[in-house]
Amino acid sequence: MATTEAVKAKTLLGECSAELAGTFILILFGCGVVAQVVAAGIGNHDSIAWAWGLGVTLGIYTAGRMTGAHLNPAVTIALATFRGFSWKKVLPYSVAQFLGAFLAALVVRWNYTEALNKFDPGLTIKSQGVFSTLPGNGSLDLGVGMWGGFRDQIIGTAILMFLILAIVDMRNTSPAANLAPLIVGLVVVGIGMAWGTNAGYAINPARDFGPRLASFFTGYGGAFKDQFGDLYFWVPIVAPILGALVGAFLYDLLVGRNLPIADEDEEPGRIPETETRA
Repeated sequence: MATTEAVKAKTLLGECSAELAGTFILILFGCGVVAQVVAAGIGNHDSIAWAWGLGVTLGIYTAGRMTGAHLNPAVTIALATFRGFSWKKVLPYSVAQFLGAFLAALVVRWNYTEALNKFDPGLTIKSQGVFSTLPGNGSLDLGVGMWGGFRDQIIGTAILMFLILAIVDMRNTSPAANLAPLIVGLVVVGIGMAWGTNAGYAINPARDFGPRLASFFTGYGGAFKDQFGDLYFWVPIVAPILGALVGAFLYDLLVGRNLPIADEDEEPGRIPETETRA
């Protein structure tokens, strides 16, 4: 007996809602774990790296079917530049990603109010790293400044974008669609463990600016500056975008252009899907 299913057409509003929800989940786990480690002393750098990776994985599972789960304006811009993703959707997607990150950070800020106020009554640079990144993770001893953080974010996001394209490229040895989110999450864990010192591995403008704005509105008057007093908020916005473009360019130059042509084209940015027919 043949069965038919009504196919529900996607809308831009639906896609943006999915991007908002996926980014919301990502930041709940990411900023949540940093709040726990910083304010309560429960956990360490490794638990931060793993929770961020799990947040990415779960965020991708949340939005993957609708949009491929960009969850990152830098990824969206790189896909529009190198994969034909519609430029008309770049701004709406980015706004949704920023909003999702902002709302999730407000939840974290609300839930950890008592712990943060006890740990850092003045809501200073001491706990600002719960929400946004800083050069050298806020340390004066490492000697990492604004431009060191800028360099770091270009490199880290280039690694992220290069590997995302390798993972989702159907012409390559890509994992099954249901495993791709897990592998991308592991990439973020690896970046956190290997590239977290110089700038806190934001590698995502929405991940940094959304929570930074939320912290500013909830008492962190110095949210836009680093520990040296310099305006730093723009670094985790501009540098990841440049890094994603570099990573996508390098993937196509070194790998993508040499792979065999796929049997059929996938929508830009979408997680590869497989079908099994009887």
